Amino acid sequence: MRLKLKREERKIHEDICSAVCWNSENELYSVSDDMTVQIWDITGENKGKAIEIDVPVIDFDWIISNKRAGELLAMACSDGSILFASHNKKIEGRVEKAHKGAVISVKWNYEGAALASTGEDGHVKIWARNGDLRSQLVNSSKPIYCVAWSPDNNNILYASESKLTVIPTQPGKKPTSWKSHDGIVLCCDWSQSTNLIVSGGEDRKYRVWDSYGRQLFTSGAYDYVITSVKWSPNGEFFAVGSFEMIRLCDKSGWSYSFNKHEGGSLMKLSWDRYGNVVAGAGGNGYVVFGNIIDRHLTWGNIEVDLDENNKITVNDYVNEVSEELDFSEKVINLNLRHNHLIVSTAPQVYIYNLGHLSSPYIIDVKEPINSVVQGAKYVVLIDASQNIHVYDYEGKHISSPKFQGMKVESISSDVIALLDKNNPKLIRLFDVMSGKPLNSNIENSNEIVSLQLNQTEMVNERKLCFVDSNRDMFLTMVHKPDVIKIATMVDSFQWNDNNDMLSCLSDGKLITWFYPNAIYVDKDLMDQARSVKAASDVGKLPQIVNFTGSMVSVRQLDGTLACLSVPPFAKIMYEHIDSADFDKSIKLCRFVNDKPLWACLAAMSLYCRELDTAEIALASIDEVDKVQFVNYIKELPSEASRNSALALYCKKINEAEQILIQAKLYYRAIKMNIKLFRWDRALDLAIKYKTHVDTVLAFRQKYLEDCKKEEDNERFKEYMGEVQIDWETIRAKIESDKAKEESG
Repeated sequence: MRLKLKREERKIHEDICSAVCWNSENELYSVSDDMTVQIWDITGENKGKAIEIDVPVIDFDWIISNKRAGELLAMACSDGSILFASHNKKIEGRVEKAHKGAVISVKWNYEGAALASTGEDGHVKIWARNGDLRSQLVNSSKPIYCVAWSPDNNNILYASESKLTVIPTQPGKKPTSWKSHDGIVLCCDWSQSTNLIVSGGEDRKYRVWDSYGRQLFTSGAYDYVITSVKWSPNGEFFAVGSFEMIRLCDKSGWSYSFNKHEGGSLMKLSWDRYGNVVAGAGGNGYVVFGNIIDRHLTWGNIEVDLDENNKITVNDYVNEVSEELDFSEKVINLNLRHNHLIVSTAPQVYIYNLGHLSSPYIIDVKEPINSVVQGAKYVVLIDASQNIHVYDYEGKHISSPKFQGMKVESISSDVIALLDKNNPKLIRLFDVMSGKPLNSNIENSNEIVSLQLNQTEMVNERKLCFVDSNRDMFLTMVHKPDVIKIATMVDSFQWNDNNDMLSCLSDGKLITWFYPNAIYVDKDLMDQARSVKAASDVGKLPQIVNFTGSMVSVRQLDGTLACLSVPPFAKIMYEHIDSADFDKSIKLCRFVNDKPLWACLAAMSLYCRELDTAEIALASIDEVDKVQFVNYIKELPSEASRNSALALYCKKINEAEQILIQAKLYYRAIKMNIKLFRWDRALDLAIKYKTHVDTVLAFRQKYLEDCKKEEDNERFKEYMGEVQIDWETIRAKIESDKAKEESG
């Protein structure tokens, strides 16, 4: 992927071009010290003069609205005033003396309800749409050169001297400030989609930060100061401008392309609504346009290339097949995953099955699609207004979940997981078919950075994995949340596209769990059924981009792609288990003779209640105590008691008890609690079902005698005085209950 630059041969502005900004119609407005505002179309052709002004404008910003009447252009003027212009290109209002000295930067929030301004006087102010002053957040003595809103509109980022500061818009909360550059910070931006911050300064470097001020990337020093930075609408990349230079960068910091131009220093950058064209305001008066071309995607053995003529080439290197797809409209988005290619143009979305590229499913859209999230069965389309639409891969509309301030992170065959921007500690879950929220949400003690759902077909095995701001990784069931930490110091993670394997990069190692569901079967097996491989050669902050089959594709910090392999045998075992062929799984384990693979088979067979296979697998990894317990389970007389014992093996005590009670095996439920020393619960069950009260008291008495202790529980003291204990009677009752159970 790279930028193809274009500019008018004839200079339109006669003086420095100080700022550029796109409106909702994808028209670019540019302003200059020649006192004119010019309009350009998306191809870079000038459409004439829009507005004449009487004072130099340093910066301006449009409210992006679906209704043109709601659009408003705010202009920061060198005399300290702020001008407001409507979509009909007329000056509608003016705030005199908004700042002492020049107004340097203005920025509307994402709702278009408030305007932030900064100036040479060191103030940060918030204004209403009608120009009324709402609040003054900052009162410093140093100029503030740039400002940006947080995705939730609750915080403002500004730059003063060498520091970046995040200040809440609501009073009573403390700001966060950090030294970000060795010189003055000249530009900054905050991504609405990824919550990442990018900044540039006089130290000739650009840097990427998270919202807490932790540095994720720093560039090398360029020849000249960095004058402008800007995130694309989908947050996947950003542009960096300097003197006769523009750079296209991935969100993690590495560069896609480096271009020289003749526009002087790029004072401001702005992306169109589709995120395909970036425009720069040249210091010598030129307006520079950069079109993204030559996109390249890979998934498994498939490679997809998009050229500047909107021609897509799909190459299958295993089957040696190549096909070309031509589009008359500009392709604005390209996504490849789960055997499907999603192509977005402004009016339509095309869904291609990689096996049948000649017959795509076509979806008409009202607004351009900014981002796409693919799952194994469904795809989420998010338009420019942040509306969410769920489709299947045959183009059928499934649902449109509605929730304010949500970021779609992942989708499975039954659940959509969204991160709440207003409360980043909270994951909200929605039903795919209805689009309605589920009763269970997942909340963490720290803010969540990334999350993913597994793609298995079985709804009862739906799991969600997430990493928080401490870089700890957690696993939980979706429909019965039970959050468990499984790794620390995690850079990135990925579920396998075809099965339930989970891989992560943690502290210079590639860790792959063959069967993560084992943590809810036997945590010891979870730790054993994994592969740990040294991966320090992928460098710092690597990102897993794909986990298909037994190959893990990792994007390194410099943008290069590295491929790491995991043992292929777990993938083969999943195929055997899916077809319920446990004999072949045993043969595979015996052939490989690998302890993690045996542990994986043990966990799978226990979950599937294949006790004979579980016994063989556990014996192969020397888990003698577990083999004995499995043998005990096999000897139990009824299905309910075996299911209960398996639940108890998985440490699901309440579930084990409930199984026995539903089967009316009251003695077994009582005896299970006695064995677990849950004396009060055993007594409660005995009293509730009016059976074996004397049994509980007898075993309690024997326990106290063996421990040489006196009874200190008042309830037991009371019943000891009322109930006569006769071991012969108790044994007879126990034998009678066991006989009833055996007879069915």
